[in-house]
Amino acid sequence: MIKKLLPFIRLTRLDKPIGIMLLLLPVLWAIWLSTAGNPDLNILLVFVVGTCVMRSAGCVINDLADRKLDGRVKRTTNRPMPTGDISVLQASSTFFILSVMALLLVIQTNNLTILLSIPAIILAVTYPYMKRITYLPQLHLGITFAWAIPMVFAAHLSTVNNLAWLVFLTTVLWTLIYDTQYAMVDKDDDIKIGIKSTAILFGDSVRLIIALLQILMIIGLVLIAYSAHLDWHFGAAIGITILVFFYQNYLTRTFSRTAYFAAFKSNGWVGLIIFLGIDLSYRLG
Repeated sequence: MIKKLLPFIRLTRLDKPIGIMLLLLPVLWAIWLSTAGNPDLNILLVFVVGTCVMRSAGCVINDLADRKLDGRVKRTTNRPMPTGDISVLQASSTFFILSVMALLLVIQTNNLTILLSIPAIILAVTYPYMKRITYLPQLHLGITFAWAIPMVFAAHLSTVNNLAWLVFLTTVLWTLIYDTQYAMVDKDDDIKIGIKSTAILFGDSVRLIIALLQILMIIGLVLIAYSAHLDWHFGAAIGITILVFFYQNYLTRTFSRTAYFAAFKSNGWVGLIIFLGIDLSYRLG
């Protein structure tokens, strides 16, 4: 039984928790910020489970779209569709089931949140095709990932305020940073098969542009601190985040695949540090 489930675990990336972390942590930022650290437990459950479900659904639709390309990229050759472990019908059925689960979760919220879920679905379904038509698929992914932020604020406050959009923009910047680092792992293969990415667009200036995006993200975090009246705990989190960014740029000085993948994975710490800064500001401030 477990052996039969393994291809579906790989298809939905449940074996790679870093992806869930990168999507879930900004959602937790928004949940804490929209409630001053005192979230509604039902809404918390809806968004935690919903984030995991939608992340898996996004991975499935991505593999469906890329099933003829993944076998030509070193990092993705062993995905279950190129290897034949999962059929198109099985993947499509999995996506349908996950989508229904997400729908059942979102209808537990209010009308504004349900309305905001419509562009969320459109963004998730269209993302896999962006790499064919634009060198900015990472920007599209950033908007897709960050769209949960206004949904969280809508669920808690029945409105989307300025703080929500500030967190949204900061999350978009962060996604641009780490997904460009991730794209550097596949850059050579992507050039060969005609896939576009910011890693290719930025060229030899990729480290400089990532550093500039990191500076913009830090500015975004400072503005969040000011807008949400967060104390020194969050300031300390910003300081540690700056150190992690310095570490990332030190790692990637070699431009190697392994260095960029290590830099990408360290972003899990960035998200966690920021969340802890928010939580401690509300609990101990």
